[in-house]
Amino acid sequence: MCLLFFSYRVKPGYPLVVVANRDEFLVRPTAPLGYLDREKTLLGGRDLRAGGTWLGLTSGYRFAALTNYREGETSRDGGRSRGEIAIDFLSGKSRPKTFVRELAGKADQYNGFNLIAGDPGSLYYFSNRGGEPQRLSPGFYGLSNHLLDTPWPKLLRGKALLGDYLLLAGSISPERIFALLADRWQPPDRELPESGVSLDWERLLGPIFIDTAEYGTRSSALITLDTAGEAIFYEQTYHRAANRLLATSAQYRFPTSSTA
Repeated sequence: MCLLFFSYRVKPGYPLVVVANRDEFLVRPTAPLGYLDREKTLLGGRDLRAGGTWLGLTSGYRFAALTNYREGETSRDGGRSRGEIAIDFLSGKSRPKTFVRELAGKADQYNGFNLIAGDPGSLYYFSNRGGEPQRLSPGFYGLSNHLLDTPWPKLLRGKALLGDYLLLAGSISPERIFALLADRWQPPDRELPESGVSLDWERLLGPIFIDTAEYGTRSSALITLDTAGEAIFYEQTYHRAANRLLATSAQYRFPTSSTA
């Protein structure tokens, strides 16, 4: 996943709202949103190459999201799969604070990553490129492929678009969220970050929604947790065929049964 926004204890009626785009090479095999365990208590997509996930939610409202930290050529081959971090938290029982502290002790085994992990009691952020784990206060946050709230152009634009919508909307429309996540505004070159890749790649990665022949936005997601205790996980998955962009949608909810 390459772009994540979340509202934490600031929107009335919704303690947590998560909005995300996952960007990846199109040839990388991926399973869409579904249950990741036999008991049907853990929801997420799955990376079929390494086995992990980038975004997940459990029936006990444990939540995890992971993004890679963009380092260009400094990333090393042979490190542990970063997607296993989210799975480990979601399938475990450690409190978020305990989990991220233990993770910090072995974080050098992975290439650069950012993790958001929490439960109804607390939410934490940790990057193995950004110092100690941080307990998050209520707020509206953005995360791309650098540290939390690093002001890259698409992150600032996404926070403005989504922040205004979430502030003004009484209820949350998945269709409206996905439309905002489909924004293709291209930042000017002078505003692009220097993140260790070429200028051509900085341009390609600049928009909120990426659509090229080899690399692009594979899915968009929305998670809502309301004060009544219901969590809904929406995903829109994109398929590219014959120069057309097609989308399929799925929706699951806790504690009631799923619909798709």
